[in-house]
Amino acid sequence: MVEEVQLAILFADVVGSTKLYETLGDSKARACVGKCVEVMSKITEQYNGKVVKTIGDEVMSTFPSADAATEAACEMQNAITEDMIVDGVDVAIRVGYHYGPALFEKGDVFGDAVNTAARMAGQSKSGQILTTSTTVQFMSPVWQSTVRQIDKATVKGKASEIEMMEVIWKEEDVTRMAGTSVGMAHAPEFLKLMLSYQEVAIEMGDGKQSVVMGRSDGTDLTVKHTLVSRLHSRIEYRKGKFVLIDQSINGTYVVQEDGSKHFVKRDEFALSGKGTIGLGQAVTPDHPQAINFEVV
Repeated sequence: MVEEVQLAILFADVVGSTKLYETLGDSKARACVGKCVEVMSKITEQYNGKVVKTIGDEVMSTFPSADAATEAACEMQNAITEDMIVDGVDVAIRVGYHYGPALFEKGDVFGDAVNTAARMAGQSKSGQILTTSTTVQFMSPVWQSTVRQIDKATVKGKASEIEMMEVIWKEEDVTRMAGTSVGMAHAPEFLKLMLSYQEVAIEMGDGKQSVVMGRSDGTDLTVKHTLVSRLHSRIEYRKGKFVLIDQSINGTYVVQEDGSKHFVKRDEFALSGKGTIGLGQAVTPDHPQAINFEVV
């Protein structure tokens, strides 16, 4: 039975695998490519995706949302292009994906979304992640702030060109873009938001109007935990309010001083009074992973 579903289709492959065989020799190169495929497959599953097939050095996966595909793509690049070196040789991958309607049958996917995703992967360079402007429309605001348009491309079966967008995945570049891409609305008087996590204290207000929280070392508040996404959530100052924006896989938990609890997942929530923020899990104020806040 053929079913039409809305999915993110992702292709990722090892760049220059032929050169790896020439440099490392057949045995080591094969083991290296196999390790890359294994890493990409595990990351796919980690972010609620499914591996459709693997062909040589390439993995084809599907994800339920554009955000899940984006975070998985960044995690793949971080694990391989950023960190993997074999006998002194840098290993890299390229990634392309697209979110849209696809035909699903017997564990395989077909259709326009697949062709578009394959085209993005084909245009992608070493260490690069490409997607489409259509996909960006389905991303949460924080992920949208990490994307830039770079070119246009033709896709088989489409009369007009599509806009190619690059996802900036390196920690230092992501933090720089996230910190400057969203214009904040100024109010006549600024409140302050005090954030504390372990030994780190941050004061938000007139001078600092955004804070990014997540597992990435480049974030303002770095929380190392398996339930925490690289760019888990963000706090922005908007029109006299401090708004928490979640764009994670596991969501963000807010417990206020009066005991009221709020679960925020790919949504927004205005912080007030005192309370505790938990990335990916509900926490008490004295929990090691607790981010305590106070609006003053």
